[in-house]
Amino acid sequence: MTPDVPSASLAVDAISKRYGETVALDGVSIDFRPGSVHTILGENGSGKSTLVKLLSGVVFKDSGRLLVDDVPFEGRTPAQFSARGFATVFQEVLIAPDRTVTDNVLLGMDRLFVRTVPRQHREARVAEMLKRIAVSAVPPDALAGSLPLAQQQLIVIARALVRDPRILILDEATAALDHADREAVFVEVERRARAGGLVLFISHRMDEVFRLSDRISVLRSGRLVKTLARGDATTDELLALMAPVRPPEAHHG
Repeated sequence: MTPDVPSASLAVDAISKRYGETVALDGVSIDFRPGSVHTILGENGSGKSTLVKLLSGVVFKDSGRLLVDDVPFEGRTPAQFSARGFATVFQEVLIAPDRTVTDNVLLGMDRLFVRTVPRQHREARVAEMLKRIAVSAVPPDALAGSLPLAQQQLIVIARALVRDPRILILDEATAALDHADREAVFVEVERRARAGGLVLFISHRMDEVFRLSDRISVLRSGRLVKTLARGDATTDELLALMAPVRPPEAHHG
């Protein structure tokens, strides 16, 4: 195991979340194993986004348990999840447009009056991380807002990776990338998983799912339908598991 990817296990146990009358998650239980890429699949409204928000400290569960390394974890803020080793790359590309690429990648790492990464090492640290995940060059001293969307997405991915998270969550995080950069990100994701890290991957692209996943959990209407190993899954089966259950048509005699 490489020293920069500490191992972590994660489990959600009977997790439920409502928004008023809407049940977003209904008693979902999933074990996420260290050293693996675990994909969450589901149609819009299946509960994927709510699960990501719960595992990022953006919203708090109504019931159930969250366990990290088999110990209950009651984090209620993004900062508490970050301190526990979580890092999430959301669908939205969140950057500070008027700050440099380096500042954006290291955003939030510095504390008041204290630089986590010394000034003389900042650009080199960021350049090294970007080189791992980007085939196209991303200039560390450029203003982030001046760059195309694909490069902005790489900045956000680098921001999560530079923290060496124990649990990395990628929510449709490669949607804007071209094939070469997406492949570079996937190679880094696989490296982290092989080294013992845990990666939760949310995607609706079946080629990505079969390219990366060790295990796949399918959500439908806020409930877990099934968790299966990649080798046990076919595209047709996954699509059938994701599809909403329609009531049988009435037959008129």
